[in-house]
Amino acid sequence: MAKKILAVDDSASIRQMLTFTLKGAGYDVIEAVDGQDALDKANSHKVNLVLTDINMPRMDGLQLLEMLRRLSHYKSVPILMLTTESGDDMKAKGKEAGATGWLVKPFDPKRLLEVIGKVIG
Repeated sequence: MAKKILAVDDSASIRQMLTFTLKGAGYDVIEAVDGQDALDKANSHKVNLVLTDINMPRMDGLQLLEMLRRLSHYKSVPILMLTTESGDDMKAKGKEAGATGWLVKPFDPKRLLEVIGKVIG
C-alpha cells in the first residue's frame, strides 16, 4: 500500500508540483490549502508524513506543527517544513516546535524525494 503524504501550501502551483512529484514516486497525496485545512484533514486521514509551508493564511506552518505534535498519532509522524524561509532563527523555531526537517523553496524534486525516502523509508 502506498504511503500517504499530507502536502500543505497556500500556493496552488506549489501543491500541483508537489502532487505531481510525489505521485510520480508512488506516494498517495492529500492536499491542504492552509494549516487549518491540514489540521482538519490530519484528523480524518492517517498519513505517514506531513510536508508544510510556513507562511499561510488562517494557520501558519509553525502553528500547524505545534497542533499536530499535540495529537497522539502525530507525535512520531515526520513533519518536513518546505518554505522560502531559510533564516536560522526560523529554523530554530521549527526544530523547537518539532519539525523533522527543513527544505527551502524552490525545491529540487529529486532532493525532496531523497529526504522523504530517508524519513519514511
